Amino acid sequence: MDAATWACASSGVTWDGISWADVQRQVRRLQARIVKATQAGCHNKVKALQWLLTHSFSGKALAVKRVTENKGKNTTGVDKITWTTPEAKNNAIASMKRRGYSPLPLKRVLIPKKNGKTRPLGIPVMKCRAMQALHLLALEPVAETTSDPNSYGFRPERQTADAGEQCFNSLARKTSAGWVLEADIKGCFDNISHCWMIANIPTDKAVLKKWLKAGFVYQNERFPTEAGTPQGGIISPVLANMTLDGLEAMLAEKFPKATQRGLKMHMVRYADDFIITGNSKEWLEQEVKPAVVEFLAERGLVLSPEKTKITHIGDGFDFLGWNIRKYNGKLLMKPSKANVKAHLDKIREVIKANKTAKQANLIRLLNPVLRGWANYHCHIVSKETFARVDHEICSMLWRWAARRHPDKGAGWVKGKYFQTRGSRNWVFAATENKEDGTQKDIVLLKESDTPIKRHVKIKANANPHDSKWQPYFESRWFKKMLASAKGPGKFYRVWRGQDGLCSACQHPITKQTPWRVCHVVKKNDGGSDAASNLYMHHLNCHV
Repeated sequence: MDAATWACASSGVTWDGISWADVQRQVRRLQARIVKATQAGCHNKVKALQWLLTHSFSGKALAVKRVTENKGKNTTGVDKITWTTPEAKNNAIASMKRRGYSPLPLKRVLIPKKNGKTRPLGIPVMKCRAMQALHLLALEPVAETTSDPNSYGFRPERQTADAGEQCFNSLARKTSAGWVLEADIKGCFDNISHCWMIANIPTDKAVLKKWLKAGFVYQNERFPTEAGTPQGGIISPVLANMTLDGLEAMLAEKFPKATQRGLKMHMVRYADDFIITGNSKEWLEQEVKPAVVEFLAERGLVLSPEKTKITHIGDGFDFLGWNIRKYNGKLLMKPSKANVKAHLDKIREVIKANKTAKQANLIRLLNPVLRGWANYHCHIVSKETFARVDHEICSMLWRWAARRHPDKGAGWVKGKYFQTRGSRNWVFAATENKEDGTQKDIVLLKESDTPIKRHVKIKANANPHDSKWQPYFESRWFKKMLASAKGPGKFYRVWRGQDGLCSACQHPITKQTPWRVCHVVKKNDGGSDAASNLYMHHLNCHV
């Protein structure tokens, strides 16, 4: 029994009385021990620590907290039950036991894809989600320790920008590889071999087998599952990642002298999409691709014939929504044409669906879409694309405005919906009256105003569950906050609360003195990003 379990059992603590900082600290401590045991190759110790975590009150409480506070908290499975009250959450923690656990089948939902086909999504019941979240707490530290260094999809602290930066590093030099194998696995989630996962995934085998064999319900009919891990399960992305982990190491072992021979092999993977670079089309086709096919066949997977191809870098290729191509020897990454089209189509749908909406309400609907897309592409060569997209959106909004007033002239319509701000004309903005009698301006974002700033890639072997990497992730968090809109204001409040003095040496912190912000209670121990949990000190001062 861990400390949190004993405290809650002895004092009768309910859901509202749980100390989440203590719970988080207990889980993080066990996860750090799992990482050390994995690094040392002590597999029996890893299993013992995983058992300890999955049977602890802290792990169960954190799992229930996750599934009752995420976006799918109100989405029901086949039993149509959700956990919304503190009593239900308390009962959920008590019911999470390995003995007698029998998962219910998934609810099958079909999600449309870009190519007109559908993607099957399996929705587990709340208890199965919580059990998966619990076992994920014990499995993720192992997955992060043993994963491929250049795998970036569905991993904590990693994002698509890291994969893009690795593509740039692998292809940007004049002497870099000239050919790229673009690989895509056909139905990856749906076809992974159950036998392979049960034999090779380091988690509770009995529970894993129950999840994989639970089946699904579609149109009131139950179907068995013979292969694959269901998309929609909390643990499924990690299972898929661990299935593909080892591909990079296999290539390095099979072609140990690829770099010395000038073959320039590099691999970048995001979930089931990956690229492999090489200096020869024939070498990629005749040696690398068969090795990949053999690796995947052991796991019940095959490459998609229509999406797998070998491309010259001069012709360019699309990866994660970007087009990566060399122009006269210079590598440029730009938003792909397909991604731009999908973005404009989404904007068009929002505008068409709100033909009679107030201008301010339309702006509120559009701004998050514009901001999200621009932030996704803000670290590549996007300025011209942003300007072109802004022009297209302005044309859409002009048609939206003109349609509302067919009897008015163009000048009147422009004066009502488009304003002049400084030297900029055609600013789509509205003035709204607030309840206190004041007025507030609602302005449509311009994507071309988004600053372009190169992304700093995460270190390949950085592990968020390893305590020795905590200062590194704290430093990355600080730089990210400093570059965000809310960061500087929050930091100013911290600085003012310390009277402008360093918390260590008590000397003034100024623009001329390098400084940073740290957490009082570390994020790994359950600390928040609130200003009350932050302190400032000089970069050279040790606190």
